[in-house]
Amino acid sequence: MAPLADLYQLTMAYGHWRAGRHRAPAAAELFFRRGPFRGAFALGAGLAEGLRCLRAFRFSAADVAYLRSVLPSTTEDAFFDYLATLDTSEVTVTAVPEGSVVFARVPFLQVKGPLLVVQLLETMLLCLVNYASLVATNAARFRLLAGPDVKLMEMGLRRAQGPDGALSASKYSYIGGFDCTSNVLAGKLYGIPVRGTIAHSFIMSFTSLEEVQPRVSLSPLAGGDPVDLPALASSWLGRVCEVLQTPPEKANRGELAAFVSYAVTFPRDFQGLLDTYCVRRSGLPNFCAVALALHQLGYRAIGVRLDSGDLAQQSKEIRRVLRACADHFQVPWFGTIPIAVSNDISEQSLEEFSREGSEIDMIGVGTNLVTCPLQPSLGCVYKLVEVNGSPCLKLTEDEEKMTIPGTKTIYRLYDAAGHPFMDLMALEKEPSPSAGQELVVRVLGQLDEAKTVVPTTVESLHRTYFRDGQVCEPLPSLLEVRNHAQMSLNLLSPAHRRLHEPQPYPV
Repeated sequence: MAPLADLYQLTMAYGHWRAGRHRAPAAAELFFRRGPFRGAFALGAGLAEGLRCLRAFRFSAADVAYLRSVLPSTTEDAFFDYLATLDTSEVTVTAVPEGSVVFARVPFLQVKGPLLVVQLLETMLLCLVNYASLVATNAARFRLLAGPDVKLMEMGLRRAQGPDGALSASKYSYIGGFDCTSNVLAGKLYGIPVRGTIAHSFIMSFTSLEEVQPRVSLSPLAGGDPVDLPALASSWLGRVCEVLQTPPEKANRGELAAFVSYAVTFPRDFQGLLDTYCVRRSGLPNFCAVALALHQLGYRAIGVRLDSGDLAQQSKEIRRVLRACADHFQVPWFGTIPIAVSNDISEQSLEEFSREGSEIDMIGVGTNLVTCPLQPSLGCVYKLVEVNGSPCLKLTEDEEKMTIPGTKTIYRLYDAAGHPFMDLMALEKEPSPSAGQELVVRVLGQLDEAKTVVPTTVESLHRTYFRDGQVCEPLPSLLEVRNHAQMSLNLLSPAHRRLHEPQPYPV
C-alpha cells in the first residue's frame, strides 16, 4: 500500500532524506474542520482499514522501479535503496475507537514516528478515513430520521463510485445504522445481512398464468399432495376483489403470474412489488390473492414493496387494505405484513414520511446514501503538529486553516445527565483532568475569553492501536463497531444530535 500516495509525498520525502532529517521524530493529526451536512457531529470510520494498510506498508521492488521512472532523473540511487527498507516499525498511532462520534477540529487519529514515514502516510490515511466517515455519518443521519424501529436497507451498488466505493458504502452505512444491504459481495466479505426479492423486469416478463411451470406446483407446508397454485390464486383473486370493490378484470394477469411464479419458488419468502402497473386495481389485489393462497397452504408472505408515487399515502392505503383482508378472511397476521419503499429516498423523503405519517416498515436508500450529494467530501486534513520535540504551527490569513500546535491528549467531558458537553485538547505534558475538577478552558472560536467548567465524568478518547509495526489492540467486529456507533449517538444531547441548526459543540 505504500505507493497509495500523492507524488508530492515522495518529493518531500526525498527532500527530508537529502537534508538528513528523515528520521527526526514527528507527529501529525487527522481531523476535519467543519461538521458534515451542517450538523454538529460525524462518525469516525475507516480506522481498521487504515491499521491494516499500516501493517502492510512496504515499497516492493516493482514499486521502487516505478518510482525511479517518475521522480526526477537527478534523484540519487541511494534514496531508492532507502525506500526499499521502509516500514512502519517505528510508527505509533492513537485514535478514537471506530464508530465514535467525533467533532470538528478534534483529532480522529494521531500518528507519531520518523518524519519521512509520517509524511508518506498522509494521503493513504486520508483516503481510507474521509469517505468511510462521510458515509457512516450520512447513514447515521438517515437512521436518526427514520427512528429506531424502521428497517433501513442500503441499495446503492449500481449508483456508487465504482466497485470500491460501493463496497465501502455498504460497509460503512452498516456502521452508521443500516440493517442490511442489497450488495451480495459486501455480504460475503463483511457478514452484512443481504436482502432482495424481485424487480419490475421480473413482473413485466410474464403475460399469463399459462407461463407458470410446473402447473401442479406447491405442496402444503405441513405436507401432502402438491396444489395447483395458479388456480388457487385465481380463485382467491375474485374474493379479494369483492372485498376491495375493484373489478377482477383490472388485475393484470401477467403480474399475477409473476407473483405466483415467485411464490412457487420462494413460498417462505414471498414479497410483492406492487407498482409495476396499478397498485390499487392490480398490484395489491394480485398480491393479496397469492398471499392468501399461500396462507391456505400454511405459508406467510413477508412483505410488499413500493417504488413510485406518494409512498407515505400509498402505505396508509395499503395498510388499510391488508387490515380489511385480515378482518374479512380472519387471518390476523395479514394486517401486519411489512411495507417496504424505495425510489430515490433522501433525508427530505424521511422528513415528509414523519410529517405526513406513514405505515412504512422498511426503507431502501441508494443514490442519496452512497453518493452523499449534500456534501461530497468530509474534508479531513492531516497536519504536522510537532517535529524534533518542537511544536509546528500553520499560520494563515484563513483562520479556519490555522493548526493547533503540539502533540495532545484528547478528553471528552460529560455532564450530570451523561451527555458529552465539551471535548478538551490538552498538551501531553499537562496533567489529566478529573471528574468534579474545576477546569479553566478556552473554547475554539472564543480564545480571548476563558471559561470555567466542571465535568461530572472525564473520558480519555484516544487509545493506542498501532505500535512497533503491529496492531496492538484487538479490533472489534463490524457489528460491534455498529453497536458502538449507535451507543455514541444515543449519548449526545438532543441539541447536539439534531440534524438542522444544531447547537455548536464546544472544543
